Amino acid sequence: MMPDSRSARIRVLVAEQAARRGGRVGVVDVCTAAVAALPVDGAGLSAMSRTTASHPLCSTDDISEQLEELQLTLGEGPCVDAFAHGAAVLTPDLRIGELQQCWPVFADAALEAGALAAFALPLQIGAINPGVLDLYAQVPVRLGEEELADALGFAEFATLVLLDARIDATGAPPDDSAAKEQSEGLGGYRAEISQATGMLTVQLGVGIDEAFVRLRAYAYAHGRRLTAVAADVVARRLRFSPGAEPTRRDEDP
Repeated sequence: MMPDSRSARIRVLVAEQAARRGGRVGVVDVCTAAVAALPVDGAGLSAMSRTTASHPLCSTDDISEQLEELQLTLGEGPCVDAFAHGAAVLTPDLRIGELQQCWPVFADAALEAGALAAFALPLQIGAINPGVLDLYAQVPVRLGEEELADALGFAEFATLVLLDARIDATGAPPDDSAAKEQSEGLGGYRAEISQATGMLTVQLGVGIDEAFVRLRAYAYAHGRRLTAVAADVVARRLRFSPGAEPTRRDEDP
């Protein structure tokens, strides 16, 4: 847990962001406060799960949005590793050669998107690990000891915010209206990706994990964002079939 002084400071910074936005404290405020406090240019947060489809929750700019979707679409990158191992992944320079072996596709894609440094911090309290906070910089940068402690503090606070919003693995909406409002704001991506994955389990006759893999594979193969493909599936513009290539509505006879 964070020391009380650090925890209090981070809570104040996040609360100030929420006040500027004019809303209840949410993970978007944690991301925005982290960018303001740390030597980074953007932040994003993804909800991750071993039993349901993972999905981006928020991002502070277009580059961070691209990085979130890239990692979930490709299934590789610091975010994926941080979640899998439950430990921070700190990458001060994405041009380092070994990263081409660790993340053969993501590393180049991230550089092309405009990121030169990336840091992934798992959201974790005990055995609960609901996601990952990602930070990026447009120049190579190392987080100092205090900066890393702050980054971990923002990740810890983001965990509390997520748990308070009660966005659980079942996707069940919270009961009270205030939490429901926050849940809807945080889960803009979640609903469509989860619904699309569920539709693919029916269309393909496969489990949820395989359905999500197929959704990701289609997005990657066609150079599209995962959320855009999910939207097409939900709107029935795109249909998957066992043993056949997916077809778009305008491709149907």
